[in-house]
Amino acid sequence: MSKIHPSAQVAKGAILGKDNEIGPGVIIEDKVTLDSKNKIWANAYICRGTTIGSNNQIHMGAIIGHEPQDLAYKGQETFTKIGDRNIIREYVTIHRGTKEGTSTVIGDDNFLMANAHVAHNCVIENKVIMVNLASLTGYCVAESGAFLSGMTGFHQFTRIGRLAIVSALSVTNRDIPPYAICGGRPSYVLGINVVGLRRAGVPSGERDNIKRAFKLLYRSGLNVSQALESIENELDGPYVAHLIQFIRSAKRGICNYKGEVEETLLPKNPTGFKQDNSEKSESGYSL
Repeated sequence: MSKIHPSAQVAKGAILGKDNEIGPGVIIEDKVTLDSKNKIWANAYICRGTTIGSNNQIHMGAIIGHEPQDLAYKGQETFTKIGDRNIIREYVTIHRGTKEGTSTVIGDDNFLMANAHVAHNCVIENKVIMVNLASLTGYCVAESGAFLSGMTGFHQFTRIGRLAIVSALSVTNRDIPPYAICGGRPSYVLGINVVGLRRAGVPSGERDNIKRAFKLLYRSGLNVSQALESIENELDGPYVAHLIQFIRSAKRGICNYKGEVEETLLPKNPTGFKQDNSEKSESGYSL
Protein backbone atom coordinates (compact mmCIF):
# COMPACT_ATOMS: atom_id res chain seq x y z
CA MET A 1 0.00 0.00 0.00
CA SER A 2 1.40 3.40 -0.99
CA LYS A 3 1.59 6.27 1.47
CA ILE A 4 0.18 9.43 -0.14
CA HIS A 5 0.10 12.79 1.66
CA PRO A 6 -3.40 14.36 1.72
CA SER A 7 -2.16 17.44 -0.15
CA ALA A 8 -0.69 15.44 -3.03
CA GLN A 9 -2.64 15.36 -6.30
CA VAL A 10 -2.58 12.01 -8.07
CA ALA A 11 -4.63 11.78 -11.27
CA LYS A 12 -7.16 8.95 -11.53
CA GLY A 13 -5.43 7.75 -14.69
CA ALA A 14 -2.06 7.37 -12.98
CA ILE A 15 -0.93 3.81 -12.23
CA LEU A 16 0.88 3.27 -8.93
CA GLY A 17 2.61 0.14 -7.73
CA LYS A 18 3.16 -0.88 -4.12
CA ASP A 19 4.83 0.90 -1.21
CA ASN A 20 5.42 4.27 -2.81
CA GLU A 21 5.80 7.29 -0.54
CA ILE A 22 4.37 10.48 -2.05
CA GLY A 23 4.98 13.70 -0.12
CA PRO A 24 3.04 16.93 0.34
CA GLY A 25 2.23 19.02 -2.71
CA VAL A 26 3.35 16.36 -5.19
CA ILE A 27 1.50 16.37 -8.50
CA ILE A 28 1.27 13.22 -10.61
CA GLU A 29 -0.57 13.70 -13.89
CA ASP A 30 -2.66 11.32 -15.96
CA LYS A 31 -0.86 8.57 -17.94
CA VAL A 32 1.96 8.27 -15.42
CA THR A 33 3.12 4.81 -14.36
CA LEU A 34 5.02 4.54 -11.09
CA ASP A 35 6.28 1.11 -10.05
CA SER A 36 7.10 0.22 -6.44
CA LYS A 37 9.04 1.58 -3.44
CA ASN A 38 9.70 5.04 -4.85
CA LYS A 39 10.02 8.04 -2.54
CA ILE A 40 8.84 11.38 -3.90
CA TRP A 41 9.57 14.44 -1.79
CA ALA A 42 7.44 17.57 -1.45
CA ASN A 43 6.32 19.55 -4.49
CA ALA A 44 7.81 17.29 -7.14
CA TYR A 45 5.84 17.30 -10.41
CA ILE A 46 5.57 14.20 -12.61
CA CYS A 47 3.98 14.88 -15.98
CA ARG A 48 1.91 12.75 -18.34
CA GLY A 49 3.64 10.12 -20.42
CA THR A 50 6.21 9.33 -17.72
CA THR A 51 7.10 5.78 -16.69
CA ILE A 52 9.23 5.31 -13.56
CA GLY A 53 10.61 2.03 -12.24
CA SER A 54 11.25 1.04 -8.63
CA ASN A 55 13.32 2.28 -5.68
CA ASN A 56 13.88 5.77 -7.09
CA GLN A 57 14.30 8.91 -4.99
CA ILE A 58 12.78 12.09 -6.44
CA HIS A 59 13.54 15.11 -4.28
CA MET A 60 11.84 18.42 -3.65
CA GLY A 61 10.74 20.49 -6.64
CA ALA A 62 11.98 18.10 -9.33
CA ILE A 63 10.03 18.27 -12.60
CA ILE A 64 9.94 15.10 -14.65
CA GLY A 65 8.46 14.63 -18.11
CA HIS A 66 7.40 18.21 -18.83
CA GLU A 67 7.03 19.54 -22.37
CA PRO A 68 10.33 19.94 -24.25
CA GLN A 69 11.92 23.35 -24.73
CA ASP A 70 11.69 22.98 -28.50
CA LEU A 71 9.89 25.36 -30.85
CA ALA A 72 9.06 22.38 -33.09
CA TYR A 73 7.02 20.74 -30.34
CA LYS A 74 3.28 21.13 -30.97
CA GLY A 75 1.79 18.95 -28.29
CA GLN A 76 2.57 15.54 -29.78
CA GLU A 77 2.29 12.50 -27.51
CA THR A 78 5.81 11.80 -26.29
CA PHE A 79 7.33 10.06 -23.29
CA THR A 80 9.84 9.94 -20.48
CA LYS A 81 11.17 6.55 -19.34
CA ILE A 82 13.13 6.15 -16.11
CA GLY A 83 14.51 2.91 -14.70
CA ASP A 84 15.34 1.81 -11.15
CA ARG A 85 17.33 3.12 -8.18
CA ASN A 86 17.94 6.59 -9.55
CA ILE A 87 18.51 9.56 -7.26
CA ILE A 88 17.01 12.76 -8.69
CA ARG A 89 17.79 15.68 -6.44
CA GLU A 90 16.20 19.10 -5.85
CA TYR A 91 14.87 21.03 -8.87
CA VAL A 92 16.20 18.65 -11.50
CA THR A 93 14.32 19.09 -14.79
CA ILE A 94 13.82 16.21 -17.22
CA HIS A 95 11.83 16.87 -20.41
CA ARG A 96 10.00 14.32 -22.52
CA GLY A 97 10.66 13.61 -26.21
CA THR A 98 9.77 16.12 -28.88
CA LYS A 99 8.84 14.13 -32.01
CA GLU A 100 5.71 12.00 -32.02
CA GLY A 101 6.20 8.77 -30.10
CA THR A 102 9.77 9.49 -29.00
CA SER A 103 11.18 9.35 -25.48
CA THR A 104 13.76 10.73 -23.13
CA VAL A 105 15.34 7.68 -21.50
CA ILE A 106 17.18 7.33 -18.18
CA GLY A 107 18.47 3.92 -17.10
CA ASP A 108 19.36 2.61 -13.65
CA ASP A 109 21.48 3.76 -10.70
CA ASN A 110 22.06 7.31 -11.95
CA PHE A 111 22.65 10.30 -9.66
CA LEU A 112 21.37 13.66 -10.90
CA MET A 113 22.33 16.37 -8.44
CA ALA A 114 20.42 19.59 -7.77
CA ASN A 115 19.40 21.72 -10.75
CA ALA A 116 20.76 19.33 -13.37
CA HIS A 117 18.87 19.44 -16.68
CA VAL A 118 18.11 16.63 -19.13
CA ALA A 119 16.51 17.92 -22.32
CA HIS A 120 14.24 16.15 -24.78
CA ASN A 121 15.29 12.85 -26.38
CA CYS A 122 18.43 12.46 -24.29
CA VAL A 123 19.60 9.00 -23.31
CA ILE A 124 21.37 8.47 -19.98
CA GLU A 125 22.51 4.90 -19.55
CA ASN A 126 23.48 3.53 -16.11
CA LYS A 127 25.55 4.80 -13.15
CA VAL A 128 25.95 8.27 -14.66
CA ILE A 129 26.60 11.19 -12.31
CA MET A 130 25.49 14.72 -13.21
CA VAL A 131 26.76 17.27 -10.69
CA ASN A 132 24.84 20.46 -9.87
CA LEU A 133 23.80 22.52 -12.93
CA ALA A 134 25.19 20.05 -15.47
CA SER A 135 23.01 20.42 -18.55
CA LEU A 136 22.35 18.08 -21.47
CA THR A 137 20.67 19.67 -24.48
CA GLY A 138 18.47 17.71 -26.89
CA TYR A 139 19.44 14.27 -28.21
CA CYS A 140 22.59 13.96 -26.08
CA VAL A 141 23.80 10.54 -24.92
CA ALA A 142 25.67 9.88 -21.68
CA GLU A 143 27.03 6.35 -21.66
CA SER A 144 27.31 4.22 -18.53
CA GLY A 145 29.66 5.46 -15.85
CA ALA A 146 30.12 8.95 -17.30
CA PHE A 147 30.76 11.74 -14.79
CA LEU A 148 29.60 15.26 -15.72
CA SER A 149 30.96 17.81 -13.26
CA GLY A 150 29.18 20.96 -12.13
CA MET A 151 28.00 23.63 -14.57
CA THR A 152 28.98 21.68 -17.67
CA GLY A 153 27.17 22.22 -20.97
CA PHE A 154 26.81 19.99 -24.02
CA HIS A 155 25.78 20.81 -27.58
CA GLN A 156 22.79 18.99 -29.10
CA PHE A 157 23.55 15.45 -30.30
CA THR A 158 26.80 15.31 -28.29
CA ARG A 159 27.75 11.96 -26.77
CA ILE A 160 29.76 11.41 -23.60
CA GLY A 161 31.50 8.05 -23.72
CA ARG A 162 31.56 5.27 -21.16
CA LEU A 163 33.52 6.09 -17.98
CA ALA A 164 34.53 9.51 -19.32
CA ILE A 165 34.82 12.42 -16.90
CA VAL A 166 34.21 16.08 -17.77
CA SER A 167 35.68 18.78 -15.53
CA ALA A 168 33.60 21.62 -14.08
CA LEU A 169 32.63 24.67 -16.17
CA SER A 170 33.47 22.86 -19.42
CA VAL A 171 31.53 23.34 -22.66
CA THR A 172 31.53 20.50 -25.17
CA ASN A 173 30.52 20.57 -28.84
CA ARG A 174 32.05 17.27 -29.99
CA ASP A 175 31.79 13.69 -28.76
CA ILE A 176 33.92 12.79 -25.76
CA PRO A 177 35.60 9.40 -26.26
CA PRO A 178 35.04 6.66 -23.70
CA TYR A 179 37.51 6.54 -20.76
CA ALA A 180 38.76 10.11 -21.35
CA ILE A 181 39.30 13.03 -19.00
CA CYS A 182 37.99 16.07 -20.81
CA GLY A 183 37.68 19.76 -20.00
CA GLY A 184 37.86 23.35 -21.19
CA ARG A 185 35.88 25.82 -23.31
CA PRO A 186 35.63 24.19 -25.79
CA SER A 187 36.55 20.86 -24.27
CA TYR A 188 39.76 19.01 -25.07
CA VAL A 189 40.82 15.50 -24.13
CA LEU A 190 43.31 15.89 -21.29
CA GLY A 191 44.14 12.25 -20.62
CA ILE A 192 42.70 8.92 -19.54
CA ASN A 193 40.42 8.38 -16.55
CA VAL A 194 42.70 5.73 -15.07
CA VAL A 195 41.28 5.94 -11.56
CA GLY A 196 37.73 5.71 -12.88
CA LEU A 197 38.69 2.63 -14.87
CA ARG A 198 40.23 1.03 -11.78
CA ARG A 199 37.20 1.84 -9.65
CA ALA A 200 34.95 0.30 -12.30
CA GLY A 201 36.94 -2.94 -12.08
CA VAL A 202 38.51 -2.73 -15.54
CA PRO A 203 41.39 -5.28 -15.57
CA SER A 204 44.95 -3.95 -15.79
CA GLY A 205 45.49 -5.55 -19.21
CA GLU A 206 42.44 -3.76 -20.59
CA ARG A 207 43.64 -0.47 -19.07
CA ASP A 208 47.00 -0.94 -20.79
CA ASN A 209 45.21 -1.51 -24.10
CA ILE A 210 43.20 1.67 -23.61
CA LYS A 211 46.40 3.65 -22.94
CA ARG A 212 47.99 2.28 -26.10
CA ALA A 213 44.84 3.05 -28.10
CA PHE A 214 44.86 6.67 -26.89
CA LYS A 215 48.52 7.02 -27.86
CA LEU A 216 47.73 5.84 -31.37
CA LEU A 217 44.66 8.05 -31.57
CA TYR A 218 46.15 11.27 -30.21
CA ARG A 219 49.92 11.10 -30.10
CA SER A 220 51.07 9.10 -33.14
CA GLY A 221 50.68 11.74 -35.84
CA LEU A 222 48.05 9.59 -37.58
CA ASN A 223 44.68 10.93 -38.64
CA VAL A 224 41.61 9.40 -37.02
CA SER A 225 40.97 6.84 -39.76
CA GLN A 226 44.58 5.70 -39.78
CA ALA A 227 44.69 5.55 -35.98
CA LEU A 228 41.53 3.44 -35.82
CA GLU A 229 42.98 1.03 -38.37
CA SER A 230 46.17 0.71 -36.32
CA ILE A 231 44.21 0.20 -33.11
CA GLU A 232 42.15 -2.55 -34.74
CA ASN A 233 45.25 -4.29 -36.06
CA GLU A 234 47.31 -4.04 -32.87
CA LEU A 235 44.84 -4.25 -29.98
CA ASP A 236 41.83 -6.27 -28.94
CA GLY A 237 39.42 -6.66 -26.05
CA PRO A 238 35.89 -5.37 -25.36
CA TYR A 239 36.94 -1.95 -24.07
CA VAL A 240 39.04 -1.10 -27.12
CA ALA A 241 36.29 -2.50 -29.36
CA HIS A 242 33.80 -0.13 -27.74
CA LEU A 243 36.19 2.81 -28.20
CA ILE A 244 36.56 2.01 -31.91
CA GLN A 245 32.80 1.65 -32.39
CA PHE A 246 32.11 4.89 -30.54
CA ILE A 247 34.55 6.93 -32.63
CA ARG A 248 33.40 5.40 -35.92
CA SER A 249 29.80 6.32 -35.15
CA ALA A 250 30.62 9.92 -34.13
CA LYS A 251 28.64 12.35 -36.27
CA ARG A 252 30.05 15.48 -34.67
CA GLY A 253 33.64 14.28 -34.52
CA ILE A 254 35.57 13.73 -31.31
CA CYS A 255 37.29 16.19 -29.00
CA ASN A 256 40.89 17.07 -29.85
CA TYR A 257 43.82 16.29 -27.56
CA LYS A 258 45.27 19.06 -25.40
CA GLY A 259 48.58 18.87 -27.30
CA GLU A 260 46.87 20.42 -30.31
CA VAL A 261 46.50 23.79 -28.60
CA GLU A 262 49.17 26.10 -27.29
CA GLU A 263 50.28 25.29 -23.76
CA THR A 264 49.75 28.91 -22.77
CA LEU A 265 46.02 28.40 -23.29
CA LEU A 266 45.87 25.60 -20.73
CA PRO A 267 46.33 25.75 -16.96
CA LYS A 268 49.05 23.50 -15.55
CA ASN A 269 46.39 21.38 -13.81
CA PRO A 270 43.44 21.78 -16.17
CA THR A 271 41.07 19.42 -14.37
CA GLY A 272 41.69 20.61 -10.84
CA PHE A 273 42.30 16.98 -9.82
CA LYS A 274 45.21 16.01 -7.60
CA GLN A 275 48.23 14.27 -9.06
CA ASP A 276 48.10 10.49 -9.14
CA ASN A 277 51.49 8.96 -8.36
CA SER A 278 50.25 5.45 -7.65
CA GLU A 279 49.88 4.54 -11.31
CA LYS A 280 51.13 6.63 -14.21
CA SER A 281 48.52 7.56 -16.77
CA GLU A 282 48.44 9.50 -19.98
CA SER A 283 47.11 12.52 -18.12
CA GLY A 284 48.74 12.19 -14.70
CA TYR A 285 45.47 13.27 -13.09
CA SER A 286 43.12 11.29 -10.89
CA LEU A 287 39.92 11.85 -9.00
